[in-house]
Parts: sequence; C-alpha cells; structure tokens
Amino acid sequence: MEDRSALVKWGFRLALLSAVIAILAVLGLRLGVMPLALALFAGLGGGAVIGVIAIVISAIGLIMTLVSGRPGRGTALAAIFLSLAVVGPIGGAVLGNSSAPRIHDISTDLQDPPIFVAILAQRTPAHNSLDRTTPEDLAALQQAAYPDLQPLLLDRHPGEAFEDVVAAVQALGWEVVSIAVEEGRVEATDTTLVMGFKDDVVVRVREEEGKALIDIRSASRVGESDLGKNAARIRALRAEILSR
Repeated sequence: MEDRSALVKWGFRLALLSAVIAILAVLGLRLGVMPLALALFAGLGGGAVIGVIAIVISAIGLIMTLVSGRPGRGTALAAIFLSLAVVGPIGGAVLGNSSAPRIHDISTDLQDPPIFVAILAQRTPAHNSLDRTTPEDLAALQQAAYPDLQPLLLDRHPGEAFEDVVAAVQALGWEVVSIAVEEGRVEATDTTLVMGFKDDVVVRVREEEGKALIDIRSASRVGESDLGKNAARIRALRAEILSR
C-alpha cells in the first residue's frame, strides 16, 4: 500500500519539476540569459521527457488508488494534467511539423527574393545569415515542401496594394520596422508568443502589366529549422491581403 502512495507522490513531484524546468527555459531564453540549444534541448526537451515519465507514474498511481480505495486520486490527476500542459505543446510543435524541411528562410520569389534593408541593423552576426546559401538546395527544399507559396498577382493599382500590405501587416500584430513607399517595400518583425523568437518579414510590391505583383519573404533569426512557421506566416499574410 505504501508503494502506491509513493507512486502518486513521485508522479506529482516529477510533474512539478517538469513544469519548473520548462518555465525556466522559456524565461531564460526570453531574457537572453540562456543559450538557444540549452533552452530547447535541456530545458524544453528535458522538461518534456520528465513530464512523460510523470504521466506514466501518475497514471499507474491513479489506477492503484482506484483499485485499493486509498486517497491520492486528486493528486495523481493533477500531476497528469500538469504534465500534459508541458508535454502537449512541446510535442505538438515538434511532431506536428516533423515533415518540415530544415530551412529557415522562405520566399515566394526563389530567383529574386525581396531583400531586407532596415532590419539588417537589428540582426547580429550570431543570427542566421540572409544570403540564402545554406543549405545549397534551399530553393529545391522549399519548392518541394511549400509549392503553394508563389508570388501574388492582384488586379489592383500597386499603390493601393501597397497600402493593403501595410494594413495587413498591422492587422496581424507584427512590429512594422520600415515602410519604404518609393521602393515598394515593407519590413516587419513577428515575435512568437511563448518563446519570444523574432522572425523578420519583408514584402515587396511591384507593378506588372498594370497590376500589383507582391512577393513575401520570412526569415528566422535563430534555429536551423523553423518547423514550418515561416511558410505559415506567409500564408497568413497572403490571406490577410486577399481579404481586403
């Protein structure tokens, strides 16, 4: 009987440890006091592994309390739900985008991608390069994974389309860094909610046969793989522009 009680207690302790490790990893990354690799692998990864162990132990403890009639069911359930709160988002982010290629710079124009200008001052040598030379088959990988990401040709005056782009970027809640009307370029930064990752976006609006040709590029500052986030961001912006 004592073993059953111990399982419930240890399950809850591990669940708390899992949550604390994950929270510290997020805070450390957002405050800039923890390296990315340490926060992701030791922090979030370690927290998720401990969370899974806590779920297993707590589930066994819960079954034992139900069979024996001993107290502890509430504690076991609390441990399971707490662990799921840690494991669920992490596992969903990784497994849900496991097929995403290991790239972090996506553009609707693969031959002549829009260039960043104003945002360059906010990026450091420690951030991912914007030269699009790594990996060597970047364009092929993007085309295979996201064939739907193509230039957007709208039957609108380029000036009107440019205003729609600015409004769409603002509607999505991104930080507008630069609005270069003469060059037809809008630059912005999107900060992820939990981890605080900053991904940069540049939109180019050009005239083509009296219509507006819009190209979008989204690039992560850190990380080898963006887990599909840049492609999703481009799709979100395209949808917002088309809704206007």
